[in-house]
Amino acid sequence: MNIQNRLQLGGFSLLTIAAVAALHGCGGSDNDAASSATNIQSAWVMVGTKNEAIARVVTNYVPEAAAGAADACPLILVDGVASRMGLRSAPSAPAQRPTASDPADSKPSIFPVSVCEQTLPAGAASVSVAGRALPLPKAEPQRIVVLGDSGCRMKKADNAWQACGDAAAWPFETVANAAAEFKPDLVMHVGDYHYRENACPADVAGCKASPWGYGWDTWQADLFKPAAKLLAAAPWVMVRGNHEECARAGQGWFRFLDPQPFTAARSCDLASNDATANYSDPYGVKLGSGTQVIVFDSAKNAKVALKPEDTQFAIYQKQFRQVADIAAKSGLANNFFTNHHPILAFAPIAGAKPAQASPGLTSVMSSLNAQAYYPPGVNLALHGHVHDFQAISFQSGQAATIVTGNAGDNLDVALPDPLAAGTEPAPGAVIEHITHHASFGFLLMERRAAPSTGWALKAYTAQGKLLATCLQQGYALNCDKTGFLTP
Repeated sequence: MNIQNRLQLGGFSLLTIAAVAALHGCGGSDNDAASSATNIQSAWVMVGTKNEAIARVVTNYVPEAAAGAADACPLILVDGVASRMGLRSAPSAPAQRPTASDPADSKPSIFPVSVCEQTLPAGAASVSVAGRALPLPKAEPQRIVVLGDSGCRMKKADNAWQACGDAAAWPFETVANAAAEFKPDLVMHVGDYHYRENACPADVAGCKASPWGYGWDTWQADLFKPAAKLLAAAPWVMVRGNHEECARAGQGWFRFLDPQPFTAARSCDLASNDATANYSDPYGVKLGSGTQVIVFDSAKNAKVALKPEDTQFAIYQKQFRQVADIAAKSGLANNFFTNHHPILAFAPIAGAKPAQASPGLTSVMSSLNAQAYYPPGVNLALHGHVHDFQAISFQSGQAATIVTGNAGDNLDVALPDPLAAGTEPAPGAVIEHITHHASFGFLLMERRAAPSTGWALKAYTAQGKLLATCLQQGYALNCDKTGFLTP
């Protein structure tokens, strides 16, 4: 039956009747193999660049007659009406491309799965795929989980081999499950989902037999399997990290997580397209009344200060002008900024003074807004990249900063406590208060009751123990504890 030509029968379309049977397993694979529950590898909802809800599904099914055809995608049931999801990307095995590792330590990325998607209508009340209910956005989210840097590190260049099978050494599933227990209305991942870049050495027991490289098996192990409960709990806002740039896990980023349409030019399959695919324009996501978060792609952030003649300087300068425009047009009390790399925060260094986290970005931002760095209206920034928790407020008027890059990858050393007098995360950014810890965990943002227009930001351990609460109001961020936090 052509799904575009629905025959009505007693108020129900034949498509809906057949779809319900398939989606709930009544018809089995003989009815609709793509919609079989056993065929769905992962399913979630994410927020797109226009605040639309997008359902995504990863499926193993490939039609025998036409591999990668549209009927590789399952039926999706939206408010009782079924339709076939659209094919985002077909199974593929792109030729090996240059990566961040030596060619001898790399391999081609294999994606033996189909990725399907459908934009959901605003106001949809129920959505399901293969009998699996999907979470829907709320107009006024009250609780938002923020976490980042969640994958398990396997990197030859650093001789870093995290014990991926040890929940204490790599606790991302524990973190994700604890976060899901709070029943969030939204989840924001601030980047670096994938870390298993190189093969585990034979003599390292902790990561033995782990998948590696940038294909589906590694993405499944690093993100989709351990985060299954959290993906099912709420829609996600996906922020891109440096581990998702094209020479690393960019191919999976664009197939699975990027909110924009999938194209060959923005797939990271060919290194010749990296100059385009490594950058994306910023966009705003509304968080109900009074607040939006502006999402910024800093995947290729330079580690050193940029000069005006640098190509990257011009790209980022244009994008920060877009950030200013998004904030100016919002008319909201809160414009939060999120990207992967901390801007007004610290990079800890063992036995030494902490470094400025992002001289590349601050060199561009200061060209537009001097030592305010952010444009007017941006009053809080949320980041990952540094593997700890930092909450920083400034007496010099800059946007407050939260770093929460501690969801699973190897932790950074703790910051000195107290910081030496005059220690600044960027020139002219004078710290008022800093609260920090170097242990695994996540952040929970909770909307404060009226008449406040601010949010409560709570740092939790991996197991869900509350460490500190920070109250945001405008540019102010007041935490109930300061200095180093002991779990």
